[in-house]
Amino acid sequence: MNKQQIPVVVLAGFLGSGKTTLLNHLLHRSGGSRIGAIVNDFGSIEIDAMSVAGQLGDSTVSLGNGCLCCAVDASELDEYLERLARPAARIDVIVIEASGLAEPQELVKMLLASENPHIVYGGLVEVVDAAEFDATRERHPEVDRHLGIADLVVVNKADRVPDEERERVLGAVRGLAGRAAVVAASYGRVDVELFFDRAPVGERVGQLSFDDLRDDTHDSHAHHDSHARHDSHARHDSHAHQGPHAHQGHLHSGYESLAFTSEVPMGPRPLMALLDSRPEGLYRIKGYVDFGAADPRNRYEVHAVGRFLRFYPEPWAPDEQRLTQLVLIGSGVDVPALEKELVACREYAPQADEHGMWGVLRYVQEPDGGPAD
Repeated sequence: MNKQQIPVVVLAGFLGSGKTTLLNHLLHRSGGSRIGAIVNDFGSIEIDAMSVAGQLGDSTVSLGNGCLCCAVDASELDEYLERLARPAARIDVIVIEASGLAEPQELVKMLLASENPHIVYGGLVEVVDAAEFDATRERHPEVDRHLGIADLVVVNKADRVPDEERERVLGAVRGLAGRAAVVAASYGRVDVELFFDRAPVGERVGQLSFDDLRDDTHDSHAHHDSHARHDSHARHDSHAHQGPHAHQGHLHSGYESLAFTSEVPMGPRPLMALLDSRPEGLYRIKGYVDFGAADPRNRYEVHAVGRFLRFYPEPWAPDEQRLTQLVLIGSGVDVPALEKELVACREYAPQADEHGMWGVLRYVQEPDGGPAD
């Protein structure tokens, strides 16, 4: 992704679902990343903003006494985003915590209509209260529609219901959420890797390496040995990350991740066929793609969250080893099947295909903000 573009995540959910708790968890577990937030309380006393202000300092924009999706238009939202996206702020990710009565679809539309060149849509995260799920649906039938457009659903307060009830709620949410990833959580404790890339220890210099793309808490799984790289080997890790309070029986989000490396170029047609039909629960894709003879000048950085997909072409550096390096993260994903599909996308005898890159270029944003033709 363009290093000047900051992912903007919309954090939504009805009143009391635990959005502020989740945001505070992200702040405490950011791993060195700097988070900016737009906190939107519905009311004149900005309780949510007060609860996170100590963590964010001057990196928060507080909007009280109104609903963001109703109170401002896209140009006004751009003004708020500009405060946080300015280079001097050194923000790595922006989270918009919507009010409990906000319409998330409108917020997503506003973000996608943004003319700010420094930001990129980072997905819609919908928070659900497991203990109040049925009552919430009864009071707010629109929750079904909200779940249907989400990229990631966090079923929060899962520790407050018996196991059988939790599984029933999770099943109901998955049925409503369609292709979105669904994870259970307690006290808003979800793996931050689902939201954004942690900044590596020390200053980030030059291009991100493959190891930078991996969460530094999984070092024992993240590094490929030279033999694996030489053989264009793909590998995966499937785990439920346990946080510092796991021994107390608190629930944490379970997710699967696949790390894929190939020295053999990827065929643009089969890769786009895979990406256009990516499996349910596959929430994030990040990394770099080598399309070989289809575009020998550039490598393509890929950024996908939920249904959103974007490629960023950038010239290969002189003498740079040409690799495809991808990390895919989701919940309930068949990792071996996904790995097999990626392997099948490799072009063992790549040929220059005049029209092969058209599918990729649909997801390349031109300087004027429109998609490439």
